Amino acid sequence: MTSATHAPSPQAHPALNRPNMVSVGTIVWLSSEIMFFAALFAMYFTLRSTSPDMWATETEKLNVPFALANTIVLVLSSVTCQFGVFAAERLQPRRTGGLLNVARWGMVEWFILTFIMGAVFVSVQAFEYTMLVSEHVSLSSDAYGSSFYLTTGFHGLHVTGGLIAFLFIIGRAYIAKRFGHFEATSAVVVSYYWHFVDVVWIALFFIIYFLK
Repeated sequence: MTSATHAPSPQAHPALNRPNMVSVGTIVWLSSEIMFFAALFAMYFTLRSTSPDMWATETEKLNVPFALANTIVLVLSSVTCQFGVFAAERLQPRRTGGLLNVARWGMVEWFILTFIMGAVFVSVQAFEYTMLVSEHVSLSSDAYGSSFYLTTGFHGLHVTGGLIAFLFIIGRAYIAKRFGHFEATSAVVVSYYWHFVDVVWIALFFIIYFLK
């Protein structure tokens, strides 16, 4: 007499899909950054409400078309960054065709282009600072100068931090023997940060250059 054996049945409950802790941590950190910039916005509006005549005079010194062109550069860099993320998600670190064949670019090429555009933004902003200083608008000149340089300056530091992060991701892509999901996740996290600084600048640009 033989006894029948039964294979163990699969688990009745499906496996849970847990969120990536790196992405969650980045989102939480960016939430704290939102509060930081909200405090800067509050400072700007408070000083503006107490010195409306000063704001009316000093804002006339701003070169709006110049700043608008620089803003477009930063916004477009967010687009190129996202193309780099798409390449990272399909695990393509570098281009598979000629340099001029943009459709075959990998994450590295898109991130290098994003880095260049971000560096242009910071350089143009530094040039704008020199022009404003020549117009006697400095950090210590008055309340307007202090609020202008604090808000835009802290944003510029965040952009510079993003540029350093891009260099780190690009360098890792060259060093890694195999480009896997860990490297792709790092690229996605950096893109979160870069999109964040872009959105913050759009708000800053509207408040500083248009709400005169």
